[in-house]
Amino acid sequence: MFKKSILYATAITALAACTGEPKNEIEETQEEMTENTDGFKYKTEQFADLKIIRYQVPGFDKLTAKQKELVYYLYQAALSGRDIIWDQNYRHNLTIRKALENIVANYDGDKESEDWKNFMIYTKRVWFSNGIHHHYSMAKLKPDFSSEYLQGLLDATGTTLEGEAFDVIFNDADAKRVNLDPEKDLIAGSANNFYAPGITAKEVEAFYGEMAKDAGDTPISFGLNSKVVRGEGGNLKEQKWHVGGMYSESIEKIVYWLEKASTVAESDEQKAALDLLIEYYKTGDLKTWDEYNIAWVAATNDVVDYINGFIEVYGDAKGYKATYESVIQIKDFEASERMQVVSENAQWFEDNSSIMDEHKKANVVGVTYKVINVAVESGDASPSTPIGINLPNANWIRANHGSKSVSLGNIVLAYDKSSGSGFTNEFGNDDEEKARAKAHGTLAGKLHTALHEVIGHASGKLNPGVGTPKETLQSYANTLEEARADLVALYYLMDTKLVDLGLMESLEVGKAEYDSYIRNGLMLQLRRLEEGEELEEAHMRNRQLVASWAYEKGQEENVIEYIKRDGKTYLNINDYEKLKVIFGDLLREIQRIKSEGDYEAGRALVEDYGVKVDAELHKEVLERSAKLNSAPYGGFINPLLVPVEENGEIVDVKVEYPEDFTKQMMYYAENYSFLPAVN
Repeated sequence: MFKKSILYATAITALAACTGEPKNEIEETQEEMTENTDGFKYKTEQFADLKIIRYQVPGFDKLTAKQKELVYYLYQAALSGRDIIWDQNYRHNLTIRKALENIVANYDGDKESEDWKNFMIYTKRVWFSNGIHHHYSMAKLKPDFSSEYLQGLLDATGTTLEGEAFDVIFNDADAKRVNLDPEKDLIAGSANNFYAPGITAKEVEAFYGEMAKDAGDTPISFGLNSKVVRGEGGNLKEQKWHVGGMYSESIEKIVYWLEKASTVAESDEQKAALDLLIEYYKTGDLKTWDEYNIAWVAATNDVVDYINGFIEVYGDAKGYKATYESVIQIKDFEASERMQVVSENAQWFEDNSSIMDEHKKANVVGVTYKVINVAVESGDASPSTPIGINLPNANWIRANHGSKSVSLGNIVLAYDKSSGSGFTNEFGNDDEEKARAKAHGTLAGKLHTALHEVIGHASGKLNPGVGTPKETLQSYANTLEEARADLVALYYLMDTKLVDLGLMESLEVGKAEYDSYIRNGLMLQLRRLEEGEELEEAHMRNRQLVASWAYEKGQEENVIEYIKRDGKTYLNINDYEKLKVIFGDLLREIQRIKSEGDYEAGRALVEDYGVKVDAELHKEVLERSAKLNSAPYGGFINPLLVPVEENGEIVDVKVEYPEDFTKQMMYYAENYSFLPAVN
């Protein structure tokens, strides 16, 4: 099981600077977002709360023919699993998606009506979210057309969509894909397809608790690759995801392409890892998954690398089930060398952390850091993508064998290229803060990513005998882990060690990130919520938790203050050094909570600081943000890889950059739809 930091704290540094304030500035910035100075069109369209972006793959033309062939096979493997995430997210998703796509392909009626336009917006939102629930808030998407209009489209195109799959688009059933409210049953209250209807959280805890009781110090990731259903007599059992089991049609295609990739692997180490991944997909054996992760971590010298598997557990409120994901990546040598210094000093960062000595690792093992360029993303990483990834996820593998951390360089660049300065101008407190963001914001974000991934997720250790965080901290584990990694980054961004290492020129870079983080955690991210909503997504909770706790603890010395000016609210940091100390204090406490498995303290921290929203401030943020005409979420159109063949052999691979999101989704529907509507 891999651990990915979605790092929206940094992503929103890019996303939260989208368009200017007055109308003429909005128009100018929109032009910048569409056609950048390098002649490449980054932003292609905007609808609902989403904007669609493209990215390039720099360095692809410098690969050897064999390396390009490897990328192409991994690319095909990645997309072959695309259907899986749809079914994992919700049991009716594939049925609904296939119906929507058939309408798009065959409807020849009035396409200028508001109903059709709203139908297309809904369809694109469903594509973007890999299902009918919002990719971030987890709430069900609401169509702006009637059930009668949809029925008319179905009739006009000879499409069948009926029963619960039709009704659920318009009713209030299955309202949340992931429910994190501990007062409700975490499983029964979640609409995802990891557990059969009627199964409760207590049953699942007992089911996996029995499996894990004799797991020892190297436990497998119980439940990672299966759906839980009722067997004979009502007892729970697993339906494994592997060749011959659930999702076999897609997994067979994945294996087919991975086997081809193995024949052109760059190194023996890479081939060994690929072969173990193939064996895992064929058998579903989680011990093989662990063996694969150990082999994968050891393969560090290849130009081409990949992520492929059932990886993240954010989609399961209980943290057992992992969603399908793949990212194909090419090393950016120049940028990686520049940031390698972070990895080389991992032990120094651990030794000088603010956490208690008994929670520090004596030997930080094998943290490797690369800046990579993405060639394609699929599953849970697409269209909405992380910008930094740290894996694997199993604590014992990380401790004993190390981990890999990557920053998705071309994704970060595409975010930057599709952004303006509107949100900094609107929400920044003064000219000094705005100038600092302009001068240092990009580097500050990159350093936050590196420190979060390489140092943050690799730091600290559990006390002997303490269970894994998903067992001890339960639904709060993800929020607390992301907060911990963010706090590591924040703590060191105001440390002169980074200046000494040549990573930044001055502490002004750290100040820029502090400004951005506090502004986002307390205000800007609220634009992603509708009025009346509370924070439920783990990363949003994490950011507010850190920022609001810091604000409260610094009140006596006025470390952070709210400023009212001309009817608008601003935030100002009065003492950056004291704020660093506060961040260090919170880091120490969250590490203690994780190390000791202190559920009650973890729950109190998240519920008290990370969930509730100030209604008046939220309304103000929404009103000010609306004037900037910028969608709060961004996602990507993938490049298209086209093989060049001679005598049946691939001799080259060309990269094309599609511009139309709808056309790409329909192309994927035609070429990568391997699963039946019901699985």
